[in-house]
Amino acid sequence: MTQAVEITTAAATQVKTMMKHNGEEGSYLRVGVQGGGCSGLTYSLGFEKERQPSDIVYEQHGIPVLVEKDDAAILEGTIVDFKQSLMGGGFTIDNPNAIASCGCGTSFRTDKKVGTPEVCE
Repeated sequence: MTQAVEITTAAATQVKTMMKHNGEEGSYLRVGVQGGGCSGLTYSLGFEKERQPSDIVYEQHGIPVLVEKDDAAILEGTIVDFKQSLMGGGFTIDNPNAIASCGCGTSFRTDKKVGTPEVCE
């Protein structure tokens, strides 16, 4: 099965640090899409102990990654990175399938899936 999402080396290093710090070693990194946000869809990143039958599973940089099959087309070609600056650091998500994003910077929509927009605060 193909890798829907690319995890950069910088992101993988941060994920491994977070796994160790939070006692999540041996967990999967789930990358997903949920309805919500100003543009209709939001990204989700988190740790899970178990995979589901509908998950695509692969490994990058020693991290087992889960992507729900229904989310794979929306996330195809997406790059998850970690950027460090003087103000701190954070994950960035670059999705070539997003045709619009919110001024909040946390939600998006694609030409195939609009999602369920909410009001940004």
